[in-house]
Amino acid sequence: LNKKGLTNQMPIATKSSKFNISKKKNLEKIIVKVLNKIKTGDTLLLYGAIGIGKTTSARLFINNFQKKRKVKISEVTSPTFNIVNEYLVDDILISHYDLFRLRNKNECKSIGIAEDIDKKITIVEWAEKINQRPKNRLELYYKYSKNFKSRSLIIKSFGRIKKYEFFK
Repeated sequence: LNKKGLTNQMPIATKSSKFNISKKKNLEKIIVKVLNKIKTGDTLLLYGAIGIGKTTSARLFINNFQKKRKVKISEVTSPTFNIVNEYLVDDILISHYDLFRLRNKNECKSIGIAEDIDKKITIVEWAEKINQRPKNRLELYYKYSKNFKSRSLIIKSFGRIKKYEFFK
């Protein structure tokens, strides 16, 4: 780990689960389970094809987090052009990044993903564009079936989050 708590290396052991997310209600159930275990300092890294559900997942996470804390629901849009949208929920900052427009991993260094990472919840779409991954993270891999009629989500947990059995 470097001084920001990030690592370039993948841990050897992870907990992993696969879910059918062809229906939005199934995706929302999974996201609610995730948000019940996520704490300040944790990161969600989202991987998958365009239009598969990464932004929908971020929206579900942020809006359900707001509901849980009984604050006004925000309109959560994709930060594709802004690169980052931030939401203050009570005293917790959620930073939602979309790296789609970035051309390479070097551009990611200058946008501040690692800044104060232990003081906020971070969501990163197109996470394959970053070099260093935070220690406490969930990696969400969105996949289409071969015939594109269904979608699945594979979740891998690392660091502090790894100890939770909330993927059953």
